[in-house]
Amino acid sequence: MILYLDASALVKRYIAEAGSPQVAASIAAAELAGTSIITRAEVAAALAKAVRVGTLARDEALACLQAFRNEWTDLVRLQLSELTVSRADAFAWEYGLRGYDAVHLATASLWQDAMGERVTFVAFDRKLWEAAARAGLMVAPADGGESD
Repeated sequence: MILYLDASALVKRYIAEAGSPQVAASIAAAELAGTSIITRAEVAAALAKAVRVGTLARDEALACLQAFRNEWTDLVRLQLSELTVSRADAFAWEYGLRGYDAVHLATASLWQDAMGERVTFVAFDRKLWEAAARAGLMVAPADGGESD
């Protein structure tokens, strides 16, 4: 299985919350696991927000951030291009997605095109999950994740 993780999915690898066991199992079963390079900033921002809202203590968040940074090179880090942004533009309009969500979907879609194999898109935002299914990607988790 070729697995694409958006930031909402990848952060669950580092913070124990609903969906974390599904993410861990998916990564363990994957032949390849990848994400867009924008995920690096998004995961750091999500961990900083967890500190701001009191979900994680600063030292816990720093430990999660360091674990993420240590594993970053284990992921296929998909680059952005004019083609990616152009496809994201189309997806944002067609599916009513937020900017970075559209970029994640475009990145995974182009990766699937390049690989010539189905890519499983993992997201915990229902709107993005539904858009990924409509765009021709396999989707996980099976229940569509959380609503956003």
